[in-house]
Amino acid sequence: MSAATDSDSPTPFASSTIAHLGPHGTFTEEALLTQPDLAAATRLLRASNTEVLNAVENGETDFGFAPIENSIEGTVNATIDTLAFSSSLLIQREIDLPIAMQLFGHKDSAPSSLKQVLSHPHALGQCRLWLRDNLPGVETVATNSTADAVRMVADEGNPEMAAIGNALAGRLQNLATLATNIEDNAGNITRFVLVAQQGVPQPTGHDKTSVVMFQRNDRPGSLLSMLQEFAARSINLTKLESRPTKQAIGDYCFIMDLQGHIADELVADCLKNIRAKAADIKFLGSYPAVGATAHQVRADASEAWRSAEDWIAELRASMY
Repeated sequence: MSAATDSDSPTPFASSTIAHLGPHGTFTEEALLTQPDLAAATRLLRASNTEVLNAVENGETDFGFAPIENSIEGTVNATIDTLAFSSSLLIQREIDLPIAMQLFGHKDSAPSSLKQVLSHPHALGQCRLWLRDNLPGVETVATNSTADAVRMVADEGNPEMAAIGNALAGRLQNLATLATNIEDNAGNITRFVLVAQQGVPQPTGHDKTSVVMFQRNDRPGSLLSMLQEFAARSINLTKLESRPTKQAIGDYCFIMDLQGHIADELVADCLKNIRAKAADIKFLGSYPAVGATAHQVRADASEAWRSAEDWIAELRASMY
């Protein structure tokens, strides 16, 4: 699977600024560079994903680019919580990047002599089994990013230290590759999102919409009633996750990704009904989706819904 490219975006990125996680050599930068239009922008480095999103919210930069989900470790909580609870940013695009983890050290390092392995917590988690089987007893140390870890090992000059990162970071720091493809799952993919203060891209026919649902009443069947609205319209949910609202113990909201665009008749009708009947909704964006298209499924469902509406309209027309 290769990273998706959306070079037809109408946004003039060449004259824009995009913040992303630094230093140079992060997986975030690698994903951004797969998008030629984004790579043309002026890039601003930030020390954390939260700082990236805050920079957009505060108007310090036009766009932000951050990881939101990994196929092994799941949701990147710092990103989704900022989008859900403390910003009004909208997702403009998603990019999937296959993740290949490498172990880097100094030229005179050897895996058998290592005492510490540094990396971002998500990267360490994605290599948990490999570390257990190949470097038992070696201490793992969390860093702000994989690129930070690689840079720290390069600066330290200690042959007993190594870092997990990508090939880009290893080249930038001129470190030796001690092991390649050490991720536990060969299908390891991270999903990244481009965000902005405002704007919803035009529908492409293969889109995704992200929302946060806040139930007004916590009662038996309340989640089911919301899900039935999607099922009734043949709208596929590609993600459903509960997150604490940070208001009280047991108080949760639901993060949902669904196939379709807010401009789609069915999607708009579904969200309108849920908002009227059951939950407050925070809209996180409608944007071009990556992966296999579900356009035909949505087209068939839309046609069936329009046909049903025409039938109702015909019956109502006969009233006197």
